[in-house]
Amino acid sequence: MHDNRQLVEGRLARFNDERVTPAVYQAFAPVTITAWTVPDEPVPFADAVRQKYSPIDIGTAWGKPWGTMWIHATGSIPEEWLDARGRLPRGLATELLVDPGFTGGPGFNAEGLVFRPDGSTVKAISPYNAYVPVDHRQPLDVYIEAAANPDIGISGFRPTALGDKATAGDGPIYKLARVQFALRNTVVWELQQDIAVLGGLMHALPVDLPRRHEILRAFERMLDIVDPEDVAGTAAAGRAALAEAFAKPAYASAHNLIAVGHAHIDSAWLWPIRETIRKCARTFSNMVDLMDRYPDFTFACSSAQQFAWIKEHYPELFTRIKAKVRAGQFIPVGSMWVEADTNMPGGEAMARQFVAGKRFFLDEFGLDTLEAWLPDSFGYSAALPQIVKSAGADYFLTQKISWNQTNRMPHHTFAWEGIDGTRVFTHFPPVDKYNSELHANDLAHAQSNYREQGVGTVSLIPFGYGDGGGGATREMLAVTERVRSLEGSPTMELGTPIDFFRRAEAEYPTPPVWSGELYLEIHRGTYTTQANTKQGNRRSEHLLREAELWAATASVRAGVEYPYAELEEIWHLVLLQQFHDILPGSSIAWVHHDAERNYAAIAGRLEKVIAAALATLSGIGGGKGTGRGRKALTFNAGPYERDGVASLGAGIAEPADAVVPQKYRRGYVLDNGVLRAVISAKGLITSLTDYATGREAIAPGTVGNLLQLHRDIPNQWDAWDIDEFYRRNVTDLTTVENLSVDGDEVVVERVFGKSRITQRLRLGAGSAALEIVNDIDWQESQKLLKLAFPVDVHADRSASETQFGHVFRPTHSNTSWDVAKFEICAHRWVHVGEPGYGVAVANDSTYGHDIGRRTRDDGGTTTTIRLSLLRAPHYPDPTADLGHHVLRVSISPGATIADAVAEGYRMNLRPRTVRGTESSVEPLVRVSNPAVVVEAVKLAEDRSGDVIVRLYESRGGRADTTLTAGFDYSAFECTDLLERTTDGPATEGAEGAITLRLRPFQLVTLRFGT
Repeated sequence: MHDNRQLVEGRLARFNDERVTPAVYQAFAPVTITAWTVPDEPVPFADAVRQKYSPIDIGTAWGKPWGTMWIHATGSIPEEWLDARGRLPRGLATELLVDPGFTGGPGFNAEGLVFRPDGSTVKAISPYNAYVPVDHRQPLDVYIEAAANPDIGISGFRPTALGDKATAGDGPIYKLARVQFALRNTVVWELQQDIAVLGGLMHALPVDLPRRHEILRAFERMLDIVDPEDVAGTAAAGRAALAEAFAKPAYASAHNLIAVGHAHIDSAWLWPIRETIRKCARTFSNMVDLMDRYPDFTFACSSAQQFAWIKEHYPELFTRIKAKVRAGQFIPVGSMWVEADTNMPGGEAMARQFVAGKRFFLDEFGLDTLEAWLPDSFGYSAALPQIVKSAGADYFLTQKISWNQTNRMPHHTFAWEGIDGTRVFTHFPPVDKYNSELHANDLAHAQSNYREQGVGTVSLIPFGYGDGGGGATREMLAVTERVRSLEGSPTMELGTPIDFFRRAEAEYPTPPVWSGELYLEIHRGTYTTQANTKQGNRRSEHLLREAELWAATASVRAGVEYPYAELEEIWHLVLLQQFHDILPGSSIAWVHHDAERNYAAIAGRLEKVIAAALATLSGIGGGKGTGRGRKALTFNAGPYERDGVASLGAGIAEPADAVVPQKYRRGYVLDNGVLRAVISAKGLITSLTDYATGREAIAPGTVGNLLQLHRDIPNQWDAWDIDEFYRRNVTDLTTVENLSVDGDEVVVERVFGKSRITQRLRLGAGSAALEIVNDIDWQESQKLLKLAFPVDVHADRSASETQFGHVFRPTHSNTSWDVAKFEICAHRWVHVGEPGYGVAVANDSTYGHDIGRRTRDDGGTTTTIRLSLLRAPHYPDPTADLGHHVLRVSISPGATIADAVAEGYRMNLRPRTVRGTESSVEPLVRVSNPAVVVEAVKLAEDRSGDVIVRLYESRGGRADTTLTAGFDYSAFECTDLLERTTDGPATEGAEGAITLRLRPFQLVTLRFGT
């Protein structure tokens, strides 16, 4: 019997392809079609339906890249398909088949959305899901919005002009292939699904396993029974021949899968945001249609932003979604505004992802989502567990760590511990994908790959077409029906993420612990690519801090109306652009052009909010009088005193001018009595000494401020990756075009390749940090620009700022885990130190770094800090990073981590001086311990006027502090991020002073009733 296995398998494959599949649809009939081409950007249904439609033939070329064509399809089912009573015979269904010109998989090419004449959506059209159910009792009358989205990935991730509407061209890229009635034989379709499931299982089983041969024999019987000349008439008998194979239940020890419908829809990637909105409508329409037909089907959907788009643009569909949410089928998950990158958003922005997301789900659906859902983000910050828990969520799910290039995660279900000690129950589905099609190989892999064997029995499997959307299909649901309990396969049941998490938590009460970040060992270039997008994000985060602080202060001090709606709208836009293919720089040019325009608009709007608040507070606005006033009042939004002005308040500043450079040998020296920097004739730092320690920071035989140019051609993912071998090709940029002094700055000009960089080195009076402004005209191709500071410090680890704290990473390569971290992410600063001495490097918009060490011939250690300033990848945006950039960096020798924290804020929050009539503005809050940083001061989300203060311990140690409110309040309480009452570390003492006792990196939110 074994000898003829391949013969039977070959016979089955041919029979299925040539006989069964063609017999699924047993008749076709034409429909009448007319079309209207949209001149430019998409229009709503109400506009499209009023246009003049013209006849169009099948085979007609249509669709310039990113264009839209509306098709109007009308007609009636042929009478010969119906019986004498006008009904369909049993086992038949009528459908409309539509193919606007598919060229590949779902989500990456031509797509369509079908509308009824009243504007309600029916379902979407995409590859493998190209049918529309048709009521044979009614004439057909539908409109199809066909989108000519170019398949930007089809070129093999090579440079393409298609990612920018301005360069994509205007010639048609698709041909209309099909719009016709079809008569589906549901019995043949069911046989087709039987063959797919059993055939997949058979091939997934070991060749010598008896179960595989049982299935093979069942197929042999089926092949003998089904008449190739009359598949429709014998399909039922063929199904009966397979029934015995389906009747055998799964082993008692089989792994258990909880299957959840899913459609990973990137909120922007190889398409612009405007197209994502339509992708959401297409996918969600499909899912609601499936829910109508399969009452047990559940679909998990993250990203409040995507729901908000549907509410705004497709209100009828949103109403239907809300009904499915109430029915428990459409499951909002994730708790966040978008599936954000978690490496680069600042602490407050990361918190607001959860505040905005959970508030939307509570307001619209009455649901308090309990999980963070980030299957595809490029690594996960060690601060995330505390943020997740502080938002009132209990669980975390990711999938992306399966992409690691070097190391395999040791667990699939575990407790993830963050920098402050908070733990969150975490699952990493062993199926190793977030868009399973439920093929037997996926199920087998989930079972064999599961790393908790012996202590756990259950994992989650998200299924449905993803990235470009699409979601689950009826074929996938056919799998779920057939493998509930099937010998040789894991068991499967449809469920929800919470079903899974609660079951897994119950059976695994003491899971293993993973401590620290979930570092993704791939896509390290995302810390650097698209510098303008990253700079826009950083600037927006700090402008929002200022706007909320000063608007809250003006509201409390002067009764000025707080701009709730304006700030919420801006926050939502900033949060959207932190999506994991926007902020990381891995989207098409169109997306990043939009982002840059949005950031410019955000800055303009926030500057107006800030200016209005400062005018009120300085005494020249808000009813306090007119005119500019004569007093120069300086506002300090930072958490530390600056130029004699209290943090979070305003006063008359005592600024000091920067020191004037002095000629030194062939270069210059900057010396302010705190710090002495020597700049050579080549514009390099040859000496950097702080007077407090007297130590030389620059390592012997090296120079600082060294620009280095690397070849940067990763093996696969251009915008995403920096591969380790980039280090083997480096050019030190030491040739100077010009070295001069401009006022209090040393100016260094260099020309290299097609690019030019002007550096301005400045040392403020009394400052412990040398500041370097890098003004760059960047015109390179596939190059990586680094800025290096080799320092004389023996450090076996570095500290990098992350949300609400910092994370330590090794500077050595003892293990494969250490080796893999050759490029790391930091926020405003990094620090390396040995007992009693350290060096900090801060920045105003750079995230990518590498920090390594080597032993010198003299026995000392050189630890080199390098910032990744710019890249020039070709895909998906062939012009990424080209153009003008201004990037600020500072270096502080003799610095502690506390100094690094302060310098990071100083670099990113500049004081503002306004002429007015007031001499000072008292801060709304003060803290007595500088280790405790006030991160946000704002008014409450519920618009009650209550004051919200968010703070954290910044140095990694325990901290006691007293917080004093500079305003009258009726009561105070500790809250979670959503400003709901919770237990906390604050107690009220004498005279209203509040005492807090914080653990390392603890995050606290306080609410003051006004």
